[in-house]
Amino acid sequence: MNAPAVLLTDTSAGPMRVTTPAPRETWWRFVDQDPATKVSQTPAWLDCVRAGGPYEDTSRLYEFEGGDRMVLPLVSRRRRPRWLETEESWPGEWGVGGPVAPGSIGPQQARAVFDDLARRPALRVGLRLRPEDAATWAHAVPAGFREDLHTVHVLDLDGGFGAVWERRFRQRMRRAVRRAERSDVEVEVDRTGRLVPEFYTLFEQSIERWAARQHEPMALARWRRTRAFPRKRVETVADRLGEACAIWVARHAGEPAAAIVVLRHGTHAKLWHAAMNRDLAHPVRATPLLHALAIEDACAAGCREYDLGGSRQGASLARFKDGFGADVVASPRYYRERLPVSAVDRGLRKAVKRVIGFQG
Repeated sequence: MNAPAVLLTDTSAGPMRVTTPAPRETWWRFVDQDPATKVSQTPAWLDCVRAGGPYEDTSRLYEFEGGDRMVLPLVSRRRRPRWLETEESWPGEWGVGGPVAPGSIGPQQARAVFDDLARRPALRVGLRLRPEDAATWAHAVPAGFREDLHTVHVLDLDGGFGAVWERRFRQRMRRAVRRAERSDVEVEVDRTGRLVPEFYTLFEQSIERWAARQHEPMALARWRRTRAFPRKRVETVADRLGEACAIWVARHAGEPAAAIVVLRHGTHAKLWHAAMNRDLAHPVRATPLLHALAIEDACAAGCREYDLGGSRQGASLARFKDGFGADVVASPRYYRERLPVSAVDRGLRKAVKRVIGFQG
């Protein structure tokens, strides 16, 4: 591994020192000192990203004159001409990146980071922020950066599972869980990766349901979904995170009906992916039961929040998540491009969807 490069520069927040890649021991120390750190902001997640694609570590340690410091997780895509390189925190489906810091970061420091990213030679530079940072960084965004507004459903676990069940779960969700408990549903949780094949089989069955609902050709849906979320990715995350990755599987009459993958770091639990055989799972409400058990498990482990991820407003999935009493919070992505590749990509996707009659 090459030695880290160090850059000294003047910014609106004063002199700034940048070290890249960020030293691992410093990054882990900031993770331990920043209570809002998500599992996807850890060096372990960087290792998962690198194992899942042609990426290299370009994380950046920022040090300011007043003593403020932060690490920005960042990867660049290898094997591309320099003018086509991208740097993301994180790319594609890898979720929330953004800064990790042992103390509070103000708009001036955030602006200095944006200015540093704006100078990067890559075609595209982007970062996805956790909800706790959204307001501060929104006040620092310079001209030239665009925003993709993402929202996530986050359930407050304050008070423990008893309080969450009584005060936050909607009545319809409590009924669904009780119905599952009265049905022939057995649940298993594994933290070794042993249940990855069972989960991914359900994921592939889910693709058929999604394709039919969205009027998408099955071959295209399977290619698109498995390319965006290959089985190897689940295996890598389960292997690298160990006990922090829990796979919950519900079986009805002995057959796999539904499964969820829940990741955990510190006081934060996150639903990473879910899948089901709807014909088996829906009549017995297997998925609500899995979430209730995972939420109870997170409460017992001392977690303060359960992140159910994002979904389109008004969609049935958003209504499902609302049933747990989760709040909708902003988790924006900001990006800068030297050429309008995102606009071109969106235009092509819209054209294809019109041709095939895609719905959703």
